[in-house]
Amino acid sequence: MTESIRFLMCSPDHYDVDYAINPWMEGNIHKSSRDRAKEQWDKLYHILKERAIVDLVAPQPGVPDMVFTANAGLVLGKNVVLSRFMHKERQGEEPHFKKWFEDNGYTVCELPSDLPFEGAGDALLDREGRWLWAGYGFRSELDSHPYLAKWLDIEVLSLRLTDDRFYHLDTCFCPLSGGYLLYYPPAFDSYSNRLIEMRVPPEKRIAIEEPDAVNFACNAVNIRNLVVMNKAGEPLKQHLAEVGFEVIETPLNEFLKAGGAAKCLTLRVTEPVLEDVHANEPLESRTIRLEGHLLDAGIMNQALDEVVEVGGSFKVLNFNLGVERQSPSVAEVRVSAPSREMMEDIMTQLIELGAVPPPQETCDTTLETVVKDGVAPDDFYVTTIYPTEVRVGCEWVKVQNQRMDAAIVVEETEGGASARCKLLRDLKAGERVIVGVDGIRAVRTAESRESRNSQEFSFMGAGVSSERRVELVVEQIAWEFRQIRDRGGKVLVTAGPVVIHTGGAQHLSRLIRDGYVQGLLGGNAIAVHDIEQAMMGTSLGVDMKKGVPVRGGHRHHLKVINTIRNHGSIAKAVERGILTKGVMYECVKNNVPFSLAGSIRDDGPLPDTEMDLIKAQAAYSQLIEGADTILMLSTMLHSIGVGNMTPAGVKMVCVDINPAVVTKLSDRGSVESIGVVTDVGLFLSLLIQQLEKLTGPYSAIQTV
Repeated sequence: MTESIRFLMCSPDHYDVDYAINPWMEGNIHKSSRDRAKEQWDKLYHILKERAIVDLVAPQPGVPDMVFTANAGLVLGKNVVLSRFMHKERQGEEPHFKKWFEDNGYTVCELPSDLPFEGAGDALLDREGRWLWAGYGFRSELDSHPYLAKWLDIEVLSLRLTDDRFYHLDTCFCPLSGGYLLYYPPAFDSYSNRLIEMRVPPEKRIAIEEPDAVNFACNAVNIRNLVVMNKAGEPLKQHLAEVGFEVIETPLNEFLKAGGAAKCLTLRVTEPVLEDVHANEPLESRTIRLEGHLLDAGIMNQALDEVVEVGGSFKVLNFNLGVERQSPSVAEVRVSAPSREMMEDIMTQLIELGAVPPPQETCDTTLETVVKDGVAPDDFYVTTIYPTEVRVGCEWVKVQNQRMDAAIVVEETEGGASARCKLLRDLKAGERVIVGVDGIRAVRTAESRESRNSQEFSFMGAGVSSERRVELVVEQIAWEFRQIRDRGGKVLVTAGPVVIHTGGAQHLSRLIRDGYVQGLLGGNAIAVHDIEQAMMGTSLGVDMKKGVPVRGGHRHHLKVINTIRNHGSIAKAVERGILTKGVMYECVKNNVPFSLAGSIRDDGPLPDTEMDLIKAQAAYSQLIEGADTILMLSTMLHSIGVGNMTPAGVKMVCVDINPAVVTKLSDRGSVESIGVVTDVGLFLSLLIQQLEKLTGPYSAIQTV
């Protein structure tokens, strides 16, 4: 017998599955045999008693899960952190365990009553004593981990559980002697798996498969080179034997009905303290403030979901619901994350939802100096499409030139501070750039239900419209286009060559001619195939009237490229009467600016095509300035590029036969974007028809 090792157990005199607080209990209420449970518990008790000292705590009526003593608390030396059970069904166990610990000379540390922590079920010491693995996600809160670190003076490594079958850390994770680890990786998120891999070398990690995991092979008791568990497959037993462990299987299926096995039934109460091991404080916590129509617009749920999905936890500190329908709500939420990196990921998401520090905690942004042209400091803040303000000199300053995927450069002069978005390649040494996420807020106007419903038309939210809704959506878009034209606004079109192939050139030409388009963005191909159709009646060598290939038609696009190159530009070809119709013709004749961005696949290219990517991006950005709406027509790369450089507030309509393209643009997060999955030629035809109804009869569309 190894006298230095002691366990605490509780006889299952009152054990039963009386309720369901985990997936294992569902369907097993009152289906456990107390006699079989006692028989299985006795076998485990005698196996451990032959190798260690086993103390007993008296079972109590009304708390059937008290048999699972692992959840009594977490012991290190003579200190114990008492459990705070999440579910009321188990909270009655707390005073009984507290009395046992006090009666046996332990110093009991008690967490706040509203901070769940379920003892050694969710906190497992590395068997070498180097650190504490602490789980969170289902039963224990992440905010309990700093208390563990402080009271036990030990480094805490936080692991997030993501599979509700493995609701406690000890159901899927078992540190073994010699630095080995028995665990089930799919039970954890990617951050936690990465942390495990950083701390435990590959040769020491024993990852198990699902059949062993659901038999609770990880819920094992380790005494030196002995591993006691419910059941294990032959490959796992062989692996453990190869690295020096003896496996004893003892059936515990009656306890599996309640979600526990060998480890759950025991609490190790002799855990030595290492003098050279001390606490750390990796946990990051921030308090944020959300204001607006938090429930109507779903902002509150979205914000809390973002926290959990990234890997953090939260506690709502205050929530003042607007007393009237139109009144805004205000919430203060404490957000915690196991690392600074994860916290910044969370805060980046929350900033996009309008989160800011509470008034008493607002702070200036952190600035670092650019030391090399075109290279931002580490941890620079990456901008979004949303209007942004930053804290400089205790004042909120609006960021200029808002766009996605840029850095924010701050300048302070005697006249005041200014901030602007700047692409990485444009950064200059000596400029100061915002790093981190402090002192940044996104300005998003929350629309009430009343204001949305009162509008004759609005883009109701990022979404993808199916074929059956195309006519309705087109009617709404036509109404919007008419309003923009009448007030002198700006509509841009980003178009791909599919517009020409599907017969949409005549309709796009009409939109340009009648003043509905104030700028065209595209690539070499849209212009080449438009000019090919205008001059030769084909597109990619296919007769646009008959729909059949023309002999020698594969050369047509090169011939028109050559013709335009000979005249020097598209505008000169129009001026000299060479190009007399089509989309590009209408742009020239109606003074509608266009920008053609080249690519490696372009033939020719046309003299108007900008083959310098950086210059092409700059030209696109210049055209986008002041746009009210951008119509994106069947060009994935150009649409995505335009979307990334377009600030929030610019309405976007993405039309493509490929739902993936539409979804990608809709997923930018702008509430003012809509996707239409349909043939682009059909869409343009329907748009012209709807505009007819708004503006009076059109003359017959000319053949182009």
